[in-house]
Amino acid sequence: MRINRHTKETACHLSYCTNIHAGEQWDDLFPLLKQYVPAVKLKVSPEHPFGIGLRASRSSIDSLTRPSVLASFKQWLADEDLYVYTVNGFPYGNFHGTQVKADVYRPDWSHSERLEYTCAIANVLSQLAPPNNFASISTVPGTFKQWATEEVHSKIINNLLACVAHCITLARNTGVTVSVALEPEPACLLETVDDVVSFFMNHLYSQTSIDQVSTMAKCSSGEAEIALRTHIGVCYDICHAAVEFEDPLLGIKKMQDAGIPIIKLQLSSALKVEHIDELSLSALQNFDEPVYLHQVVEKKDQRLIRFNDLPIAIQAHHMDKHNASQSKEWRVHFHVPVFLSSLDAFSTTQSDLARVLHSHALKPIAPHLELETYTWDVLPEQYRNTSVDDAIAREINWVINTLAAPQASAA
Repeated sequence: MRINRHTKETACHLSYCTNIHAGEQWDDLFPLLKQYVPAVKLKVSPEHPFGIGLRASRSSIDSLTRPSVLASFKQWLADEDLYVYTVNGFPYGNFHGTQVKADVYRPDWSHSERLEYTCAIANVLSQLAPPNNFASISTVPGTFKQWATEEVHSKIINNLLACVAHCITLARNTGVTVSVALEPEPACLLETVDDVVSFFMNHLYSQTSIDQVSTMAKCSSGEAEIALRTHIGVCYDICHAAVEFEDPLLGIKKMQDAGIPIIKLQLSSALKVEHIDELSLSALQNFDEPVYLHQVVEKKDQRLIRFNDLPIAIQAHHMDKHNASQSKEWRVHFHVPVFLSSLDAFSTTQSDLARVLHSHALKPIAPHLELETYTWDVLPEQYRNTSVDDAIAREINWVINTLAAPQASAA
């Protein structure tokens, strides 16, 4: 849905990511979209067009490249007063019902399959008439950090530049600009804002990269430099920033000062565990589920200690004989409903998200906003006491109300 409707040219778009729905094959996903998206629209945007933050696996994107399938989807969008403005191109394959963990990053950007998948998404988006002929794709932040050899790093850069060249050609041929948004995440090559700034300034925006894109896209050096700052940027997930103990507004300013476009804000909250004791650890066991990776960052005596998954952090705590005498706080990468400020024995990072939304209301940070609470099926049962469409609508309305709240001090 378009927010700040009075300025169409600079309007931002808000919706939820359909990665909450479990269909991987298009024949499974499309019925779920038909079931849930109109129901959510009716609750939050009954009189205006409603945007979709589409999550489509490689298999679903392959299906959408078939003219008949795409035509059917486009007709449904028109009939229901819907539009697609962004695609979550992060998970390549299965994302529900089976163990995902670190496999969510496979294939990473060092593999041609990731490049081909992302270009295919861009091709589909160019045919879906996104608002103002602009669409975005959020994607893996390079690779999982422990896989990042020098060779992998080089391949990542080459494939990202090839993707930019593809988007340049696509814009020439269709008039639609597609921007690819790398999504920093704990335990990945791009983990913190400093990682992002270094990667863009030292690699993607280097003269070598400009020359490479100029050659691939058959354009001038100046056009290539502009394209690199148009067709690739950042998807800033507020949950991920909070897990890293980053001040999101300072992080946003760092990227803006470096001229790195923030293409999409993913609106999400993490678990905040301010007191590590038997009560909180017992409560956390309910969030230790086998599907997703739940990275933990521990702040201990002003130092940050990182764990790749929740069970590893819990085990390390039990093995630390001096933990009782040390001040600790944990942030856990578990997307929880944004309308919750607390969950039993611990709180959430909702306040970080609210600060970003207050700032965005004063001066837009990104053209695309997307709620991403994909963990609904694995939340402890006591937090799943409503229907999925009601929960999604409640999240969207919480964001709308937070954006509308007067908070001039957030600037």
